[in-house]
Amino acid sequence: MIKENKQQKVYRIIKGRIIEREYVPGQRIVIDQIAKELETSSIPVREALRQLEAERLVVYKRNVGPVVAEVNESDYLDTVHVLALLEGYAASLAARNFPKEKLGQLHELNRLMEEALEEFDIILFSKLNATFHRIICEESGNTFLMESIQNTWNRIDSIRGTGSTLYSKRVKESIAEHKEIIALLESGETEEIERVARAHKVKTAENFEKRRKNLIQTNTITS
Repeated sequence: MIKENKQQKVYRIIKGRIIEREYVPGQRIVIDQIAKELETSSIPVREALRQLEAERLVVYKRNVGPVVAEVNESDYLDTVHVLALLEGYAASLAARNFPKEKLGQLHELNRLMEEALEEFDIILFSKLNATFHRIICEESGNTFLMESIQNTWNRIDSIRGTGSTLYSKRVKESIAEHKEIIALLESGETEEIERVARAHKVKTAENFEKRRKNLIQTNTITS
């Protein structure tokens, strides 16, 4: 892994816990407790939390301090289903004449994603994943479509920060699905890749919804 300073390490750990729902929406984040656990001062923790606040994963509440931000679930799910349609169509256009050198880039990105998963670095995985999909969509050759996709990506990020809807169990499936997408790009199967790319995105939304319902049921049972 890339050498980290204290602030980067704290940021990675806290963000990973938020993404994995170890820290649930509305939960207070105790700065001194985290500083003690990670054997650092409170300064790197505060810096990390400010960065997470900028990413809309943490909010500061008066008389409480930093807490994990809430998620607008219905807004997120609606947006991902629209994105599935857009990315599916972009993939079908890209498959008509996808550059061979870009296929190599996709293979390498998927390999790096596997390594990131082995290191349990969901943040790095999400960045690589975003690059993977961007390369495909940019090859659609449709400027308006790409602008629409970018706007939808931005909307998802505004709902809940980059990569925050990816979970370790889901990403294992995602890597296998990426391999199928690469194979379809290579063969030029425009209709099949549209179906597969669309399903790939929808599965992320379904996984999010399943985890949300399980969390609600768990909280109901324990309360």
